[in-house]
Amino acid sequence: MGRWGTAALAALAVVATACSPGSAEPATSDEASTSATRTPRITDDSGRPPVTFDPCYDIPDDVMTAAGYDAAKKELADMPMGTYTFLGCTYRDRNQVPGVRRGYSLNILAGNVSLTEELDNNRHIATTLTINDRRALLEIDTNRSDTCKYVLETEFGIVMFTRILHTERPGNALVEEWCADFEELVAAVERQILS
Repeated sequence: MGRWGTAALAALAVVATACSPGSAEPATSDEASTSATRTPRITDDSGRPPVTFDPCYDIPDDVMTAAGYDAAKKELADMPMGTYTFLGCTYRDRNQVPGVRRGYSLNILAGNVSLTEELDNNRHIATTLTINDRRALLEIDTNRSDTCKYVLETEFGIVMFTRILHTERPGNALVEEWCADFEELVAAVERQILS
């Protein structure tokens, strides 16, 4: 697994603990209003471009709610690294399908690494594609069961969408189920990315 995959996996650990006592305060709807002049919450000393898309603040709550996620309980999941930065947001979808799934965990990270760097790190699991005319990757790693990842190219770097399917039955879901209906959400959020 590449460095960015490790970063995304670490951020997903935040999802697992987001409901525990002492977790970060959720971003509120008032805070989440889009602002073209907002200063990035985190910057690094790498000389890389600042991350100008903030998943917790630039994705309208109604987009996430329409996709089945509880936008009122989103959590900041930032990853300042010194040589690159990821601004993140985690969401939960608790819409159960009895006997099939208990819901999804979703982590969206915007970072100032390039799509080429991401592809170089994860070429063995990545497929190139486009979403709404934007260059993208679909990454399916069979060593990370029930997980689907899309990566979109931006002017500042990338936006990664990592979703974990929480099955209700014993064992893992079929690989074909990992990404089911996920691209539609990624396409809806892509429309909010202005760079």
